[in-house]
Amino acid sequence: MELGPILTLKWDGVGALVLAAAVLAAACGGSSGSAADDGDGPRLVVTTTILGDVVRELVRDEADVQVLMPPGADPHEFALSAREADDMAQADLVVVNGAGFEQGMADVIGSVEDAGAPMFTAADHVELRPFVEEDADEPDPHIWTDPTNMVAVTEALGDRLAAIDGLGEAVARRVGTYIGEIEALDGEIERTLSAVPADDRKLVTNHEVFGYFAERYDFEVIGTVIPSGTTQAEPSSGEVDALAEVIRDAGVPAIFGETTQATTLADALADEVGQVQVVELYTESLGEEGSGADTYLGMMATDADLIADALT
Repeated sequence: MELGPILTLKWDGVGALVLAAAVLAAACGGSSGSAADDGDGPRLVVTTTILGDVVRELVRDEADVQVLMPPGADPHEFALSAREADDMAQADLVVVNGAGFEQGMADVIGSVEDAGAPMFTAADHVELRPFVEEDADEPDPHIWTDPTNMVAVTEALGDRLAAIDGLGEAVARRVGTYIGEIEALDGEIERTLSAVPADDRKLVTNHEVFGYFAERYDFEVIGTVIPSGTTQAEPSSGEVDALAEVIRDAGVPAIFGETTQATTLADALADEVGQVQVVELYTESLGEEGSGADTYLGMMATDADLIADALT
């Protein structure tokens, strides 16, 4: 592995320490003793739980899959440990969402890629939409909320995985099957949401996370508690007051929070408006095992059920 691109970086704090550890381990060819070294097959490192589930569906037990973020983690804030950076640097393939989604690990991802680590970026395989709030110049990275995007991602990911020694035939067999399951999910979501009248297809969400979903299923996102595509922003009191007025005028019965974020702001807004419930959705991370949202397919179907129940 070429070390120059990493070693010439000049940035401070934990990121530099993490990356330095990764470089030393990769340079020595050593093992960190992490989960990525336990199996005999190819080593795949995936940033998000959502993509981790897709990868595991395609490779099953024929590769060692390490998912960096745990269920419930906020991907905008999650940062890598030195061991995880090491695992990424040594992987046979690193799978990331991209489009600015993994904010807390962006420097390490970029530097590991520059150093030659093989990488698959899901956002490169779909048509990205812009945000509509204050981040209008930035691409919306929440591509998985439209299952048709995940069909395109799965096709491209399948090709990339099949090129890895030992995975070709097995992955090729599973790609078509899993795409069929995603397409069936899309139809299931449409049927579930058909219960919501056209005039009631209005969403107020915690932050701007359901843009692709809204486009796919004919909803309108009329406001967000955090007026941004990231959970790291904070609304002003004026923005909160303005959103409360929008909710009153639209007669929206629910504010959709997220399992990866405290609902404090949404709860306060609901109290101010009155007669509005806060419903938590699985947005940027899968749920814990047994939650009904512990797979990508389950997460999307569960969210559709929750939205339909709240708006009808």
